Amino acid sequence: MTQKTIIKTTCPRDCYDACGIAVVTSEDGRVKILGDPDHAVSRGALCGKCAIAYNGAYLDPKARLTQPLRRTGPKGSGQYAPVSWNEAIRIVAERLQKIVGESGPELIWHTHYTGTCSAIAGGFPQRFFNKLGASEVDPDSICNAAGHAALGYLYGTSSDGFDPRMAKDAACILVWGANPSASAPHRHKYWLKETPAKVVVIDPVRHETADQADLHLQPFPGSDAALAYGLLHVLVREKLIDRAFIDAHTIGWDEIAPIIAKSGPAATEAATGVPQAKIIEAAKLYGSGPALLWLGQGLQRQPMGGNIFRAIGLLPAATGNFAKPGAGLLYLNGGARRGIDGDYLEAPHLRSNDRQVVSHMDLVDLLRDQRRARALITWNINIAASNPRQADLRAVLDSDDLFHVAIDLFPTDTVDHADIILPAASFLEFDDLVMSYFDLTVSPQVAAHAPIGEALPNQEIFRRLAQAMGYKDAELFESDAAILDNLARQLGQTDFAALKASGTVQRWEKPVLQFPDLKFPTPSGKIEIASQAAEEAGFPRVPTAEIDRKPTGTKLRLLSPASKWLMNSSYHNDPKIAAKLGPQHVTMHPADAADRGLSDGQQVRVSNATGAIDMVVELADTLPRGVALAAKSRWPKLGGLTVNALNPGMKSDMAESSSVHGVEVEIRPA
Repeated sequence: MTQKTIIKTTCPRDCYDACGIAVVTSEDGRVKILGDPDHAVSRGALCGKCAIAYNGAYLDPKARLTQPLRRTGPKGSGQYAPVSWNEAIRIVAERLQKIVGESGPELIWHTHYTGTCSAIAGGFPQRFFNKLGASEVDPDSICNAAGHAALGYLYGTSSDGFDPRMAKDAACILVWGANPSASAPHRHKYWLKETPAKVVVIDPVRHETADQADLHLQPFPGSDAALAYGLLHVLVREKLIDRAFIDAHTIGWDEIAPIIAKSGPAATEAATGVPQAKIIEAAKLYGSGPALLWLGQGLQRQPMGGNIFRAIGLLPAATGNFAKPGAGLLYLNGGARRGIDGDYLEAPHLRSNDRQVVSHMDLVDLLRDQRRARALITWNINIAASNPRQADLRAVLDSDDLFHVAIDLFPTDTVDHADIILPAASFLEFDDLVMSYFDLTVSPQVAAHAPIGEALPNQEIFRRLAQAMGYKDAELFESDAAILDNLARQLGQTDFAALKASGTVQRWEKPVLQFPDLKFPTPSGKIEIASQAAEEAGFPRVPTAEIDRKPTGTKLRLLSPASKWLMNSSYHNDPKIAAKLGPQHVTMHPADAADRGLSDGQQVRVSNATGAIDMVVELADTLPRGVALAAKSRWPKLGGLTVNALNPGMKSDMAESSSVHGVEVEIRPA
């Protein structure tokens, strides 16, 4: 391909990497999406799935939504007619105004998540919904809310993580409940490989990162809190705790001492299935010097996910692993960690009523009740693929009583149930700002080509809606350029043009310590092992060593992690990705399959009281006995109901968050 132009930008997708991208346009207009060879994280390589999708469906006008559409047939039929932007916006504004006048804005709900993680496209629409007074489906309840709540009780924050550049100073990196080989490929390929630290992975699945670690502990799902206390027991016994740090900077250590005393290696092995020798070795490695603890998001999607996070979060508190090189804990690094003013971005001051919030676990019941919900706006999300009670949700979305507006790049299952469809631009088609939730970096998202068809960035869609609603507030019409310059200045840049010129930069030139002054944003200013706030919310005052009840009879615990070939529910519509996915598989331990008379490659029915799906058995000893695995987020329209058809919407113990990894199923011949 004869080179014409190269534009460098940043991937804003929902993974830890935030890769650098080089968009090469040839003289004849053909576009090729490549890795940016100058990017410090991705080093010239894109993740395989991203490279396929960005060069496929994202550039294909036939795959994209390219013009506003109005429903002409039954919901779910895919029957739509093109309309102009003016007409589409007019219809939406009139319906919203009618609902506000008759029932109040609280009956208008919006739901969104991480279809893009860029700052304006993800944050600016909140300005419109705040002005409208609309209600919101809690975004994090489908993903990571329990972990946020738990770490909030313990440390006062969940989004102020370690600086990954600290890995060079660490003696140990403990990766608990994360699978970098699938969700952070460049961290797996480079960061973990290049650190001098010993890498310990704790995960029920022996995935690629676990297999290549120095040590892998494989607990039964839901037993992580007991394992955390078992590690604490060894740390205490081996005199590897930092008693001076505990006395000066924590509250409640003496209240957990009896639990630690009872959590010896033998008791912990009985509770978790992890051999005593590995428990002792892991504790000694973690306690051997400065250590980093990476808490994965999937870990807290369990019935006791919040308690699990509080228990594991005790490890750095017990060993004094803060405010020094090579030490810390990471769940996420948020925008506020870098100095971003979230209130400026989302303008909550525009709201004149109390914000109503519901969990994704309750979405079906909410939408069934016309006294509570008359309209739904979905943006940056594909709820018909990613939400629990998949069959029930599809039926609710079919109701003509619910006015549904869908904003998306592609005709997803969710879009198929909308009354009005508004085509969104992709990240390759507008400027924005990207912040990895792993590194403390700041990156420009640079428009590489014009939007396909009539697609518009999220923010421009909501500016037009605000105008049609008759709103006058300046915040609703602030330009992208003004917002980007403001955000760039908050991040220490002269303006957005300067950031575009420099590309991805570290927010701070040198690695920064976590909680450098050892002041924690809790009510006491200390690490609250014993939390009055948790107690007042109805939780135990201190984290417990409780484990989940194991499945009974012939039931198996079903884990549904990310697929190697999907980004949450993105990419399935790309033909090359779909070919790599093949039929839906359920992975089983060979002994569990033998007990049921099942063989590799056999068609089976995976079922529970919520639903049933036909899948193909895949045998692997990478799982503990009693556990099955089926990757999440396929599109139902491209192959039938998916794993979320088996998810009844059970809530974790905290924040009404997803407990999807607590689902139990039967597996029998189809």
